[in-house]
Amino acid sequence: MKITRLIFSLLTATLMGLMVGCNPATEKVTIKGRQIRVNDAPYFIKGVCYNPVPKGSEKRDFTTLKTDLNLMVEAGINTLRVYSPIEEKSVLDQIEAAGIKVIISIGYNQQGYYDLNTKSYINYVKKYKDHNAILLWELGNEYNYHPEWFDGDIKKWYAIVNQAAKAIHQIDGNHPVSTAHGELPDSLAFSMCTDLDLWGLNIYRWDNPHALFEQWEELSDKPLYFSEAGSDSYMTTDRDDFTQGENQKAQSVANSKIVDAVFQNAHLISGLTLFSFSDEWWKAGNPQQQDIGGFAPNSSGVPYDGSPNEEFWGIVDIDRNKKESFHVLKEQYRNFDLKKQKTN
Repeated sequence: MKITRLIFSLLTATLMGLMVGCNPATEKVTIKGRQIRVNDAPYFIKGVCYNPVPKGSEKRDFTTLKTDLNLMVEAGINTLRVYSPIEEKSVLDQIEAAGIKVIISIGYNQQGYYDLNTKSYINYVKKYKDHNAILLWELGNEYNYHPEWFDGDIKKWYAIVNQAAKAIHQIDGNHPVSTAHGELPDSLAFSMCTDLDLWGLNIYRWDNPHALFEQWEELSDKPLYFSEAGSDSYMTTDRDDFTQGENQKAQSVANSKIVDAVFQNAHLISGLTLFSFSDEWWKAGNPQQQDIGGFAPNSSGVPYDGSPNEEFWGIVDIDRNKKESFHVLKEQYRNFDLKKQKTN
């Protein structure tokens, strides 16, 4: 009898230990019509692009993550889009604990850091495919603007995208695969990237992207999200009643109109990751100071001066002080209810 009790106690302790050590069930992200769904519930992206680079640096650093997540939760943000895979599990754990999901962007040639060129991205997908912070995998960022990276033949890039989408589908059946395409894809992109589950578009059409939704409806029946859209808070010249210099009002007005356009077309689009969460001082000059200027492709559509002042795009500044756009976005994101929208 004592032996039986001992065996029973050992078995019970073992089972309890296994239960404690188990991860919660992996959430399943799927596509239904034009919708993203998480565990079969509609999921609408209310996001920001997130690349936390501190003053004086040119490298991403998650030192401010706790502060940043608190600000994001306050603003009603449910999704982050990062420009390279997050290696640190502790970072993903904190993001998940905050109730936020991540779009993981995978680059082509990142010196072997989980990139497409070396196929090392496969290792990352295998490692984190069961982490519930992951919303989807995103292949590249505006690479269609750079055929010179592929010997002048953009077909090579599209072939890489489709091959990677197929490879990820074989490994991970719980997360869709996308790309961040600069503007609307052409017929070549559509014909060569058939294994993508949805498309992210980087869209800079002043403060009025409304025409794009009808264009997309005619071109594709797959889900769409804006992987980038937005405005900076610096005016290089006086225009449209906005004065030259730092102008948070211009940014907040433009961002508000863009977000409203997305929300009004929720039956055709699955949300956006506004560019961006914080100012980045490394882009246009001395990383110790905030410089005007910088370069970005297709930037003539940046409101309201057609100039991409690359270091002024945050809804918070580099010290995490809230800009006007933060408060406007907070009201929009927190008040948006997908159930009240017309959806497919």
